[in-house]
Amino acid sequence: MRTRILAVAGLTAMLAIASCDRPDTQGEAPSAPAPAVPAFSHAMSSDLSGYYMPANEVRIGKWSFDHVFVGQAQDFEAWEGGSRSETFGPVMLQFDDVTSPMVETEIGEARSITARVLPSTYSVTDNRIAFEGRSAELGAVRFEGTLDPGALATARRNLGDEGVVVTGRLTVGDAPAQAVQLRWWGGD
Repeated sequence: MRTRILAVAGLTAMLAIASCDRPDTQGEAPSAPAPAVPAFSHAMSSDLSGYYMPANEVRIGKWSFDHVFVGQAQDFEAWEGGSRSETFGPVMLQFDDVTSPMVETEIGEARSITARVLPSTYSVTDNRIAFEGRSAELGAVRFEGTLDPGALATARRNLGDEGVVVTGRLTVGDAPAQAVQLRWWGGD
């Protein structure tokens, strides 16, 4: 009998101690999960499409940063609507292997080995381009740039201009971030 009394007393003591560890949540509303940030977003009031090319050479090992491509509104809408390609995105970066041979293309000479980086996330506005992606050749790639709408308008009027229209930072793999300046070119 005495063993039962000690067991009940011990169990009562354990329950009392355990109840002290529980936070008092009466009257508190359950916390709502944080709203999800979309992986892909664009909010542009003008056409930003074109190639944004480094004003000065940017190298990461044997890779040279060739350009940031920004597509047209319908490219963004298709991608964000779920229509995705394995070779083309509304924002993408391209790098050239400077050790590869040059070849003749429809727009002139180019390196024979390139790495195109498609987005895993992006945000593009009238004055900002933020991009993250990954490629087998380069690993993780991140670009954040501030767009100068006035300089871009001038470059577009002149069908390309040597003036800088984007200033930003490029991070590739484990390499330190590099400051970059980009000029605009409309393509062919």
